[in-house]
Amino acid sequence: MTRTSIRQYQPDRSISRDTVDLLLRAAMSAPTAVNKQPWAFVVIDSRESLDSLAEVLPYARMLRHAPLAIVTCGDLGKALEGEAREFWIQDVSAATENLLLAAHALGLGAVWTGVYPSTERTKAVQECLGMPANIIPLAVVPVGYPAHEGEPKDKYKADNIHFGRW
Repeated sequence: MTRTSIRQYQPDRSISRDTVDLLLRAAMSAPTAVNKQPWAFVVIDSRESLDSLAEVLPYARMLRHAPLAIVTCGDLGKALEGEAREFWIQDVSAATENLLLAAHALGLGAVWTGVYPSTERTKAVQECLGMPANIIPLAVVPVGYPAHEGEPKDKYKADNIHFGRW
């Protein structure tokens, strides 16, 4: 309950490959329908790529100051068949949340910036990163050492809870 979205990062402080590996291991520990694991991840630490993504994503301008971003993606080649194909969205969302929680646990700051289902954003990220058509970016998660302490919001609302029936 102490995790919060962090959009400002300490300048000139990179994130080690070992830490990136921990973030990805946490992401891939997420639950997944029929254990299909229809996810793929693109780790971005080049300033040019981070800045290019900031240009095409209107709500991800903080990428200009982040030392790292991880793009969480669905791999439709690994997705379930038929109507169940859309479970990739839940699977990759769970992986994205695990990534955010791991970042917080490691003293990092991160924020979920949505890509899918916006056709414009999805195409922009695919083009920017040279993704094949079967890879769908769900989110771009900028990561860095927080420039300040975030203040978590209490989002608990008893009115949203129903026991037994609606």
